[in-house]
Amino acid sequence: MRAAIYNPYLDTLGGGERYSISFAKVLAQAGYAVDVQWDKQSIKGKLENRFGIKLDGINLIPDVKRGSGYDVCFWVSDGSIPILGARKNFLHFQFPFKGVKGRSLLNKMKLFRINKIIVNSNFTKGFIDEEYGVDSIVIYPPVDTAKFSSGKKENLILFVGRFSQLEQAKNQHVLVQAFKKFFDLRAGDWELVLAGGVEVGVDGYFNRLQKSAEGYPIKIIKSPDFQELKGLYGRAKLFWSAVGFRVNEAKEPKKVEHFGITVVEAMAAGAIPIVYDAGGYREIVKHEGNGFLWKTQGQLLKFTKKAMEDKVITKKLAWQARQDANRYSYEEFEKKILAII
Repeated sequence: MRAAIYNPYLDTLGGGERYSISFAKVLAQAGYAVDVQWDKQSIKGKLENRFGIKLDGINLIPDVKRGSGYDVCFWVSDGSIPILGARKNFLHFQFPFKGVKGRSLLNKMKLFRINKIIVNSNFTKGFIDEEYGVDSIVIYPPVDTAKFSSGKKENLILFVGRFSQLEQAKNQHVLVQAFKKFFDLRAGDWELVLAGGVEVGVDGYFNRLQKSAEGYPIKIIKSPDFQELKGLYGRAKLFWSAVGFRVNEAKEPKKVEHFGITVVEAMAAGAIPIVYDAGGYREIVKHEGNGFLWKTQGQLLKFTKKAMEDKVITKKLAWQARQDANRYSYEEFEKKILAII
């Protein structure tokens, strides 16, 4: 049995790329000979280091020929519908595309070759189903929750996300501004750590961020590997995110978080999420159940103060966060992928 995987964004090393190689890993472990389309072999080591996933049994080749001659093809869409030629074809949408003429007659004809359309969250599903006139299935991104554990917790607030300023900005500058204000008011012994990739779309943003953070206990880490991330998650008490801040998600859904893998990783390690109330975050974080959802910077600071000072709530939320993270385990992902194949 042979399987083809196509993702045009592999070198961004983001959540969608982890999704693709996890799909490939499931197929390889199920006995498929898996080919991933990419023209540079060096990407394999980068993917393994960033995500902590061994790509044994997975080959990189220049062209999978849109699945022609394969038993299974998994294809990540850029908004268009490809003509796929495998026996079973799965089209994956990472983004909630809108206004791309998805219901055209040509697209409808191409969709006859697609067995299933897979999306990464109910948030994405709402937009994809409306735009293309389909009934997609939600398979949440996998998080190998067993690899994350709560270590000796420190007074550390963490955010993990790319520093890219392309389609979806992660708004690290909003977190820096909020932390500086919080630190000045509270004069406490807390530290903010921002970690993420700098491979694409960073431009001068990273340097501006570093300059803005000067004089405060703010640490900015470029492209950490998986082992370093595990350590950060284990030490962090809180996890902040401002992705989607001040975005109209109905008009610009691509600019909010479509799911939120790093939030799940943080929860699996017992860090309490305090994240912006938009997009896929709402499917993961239950306000005052396993974390907090905020809309204004005032609320961000208010909920942070509550999580820092109320030990009963802190213990309860951290415990629930660890439990709820298991909903997105690799085992659950594997089970659902094998079921549709």
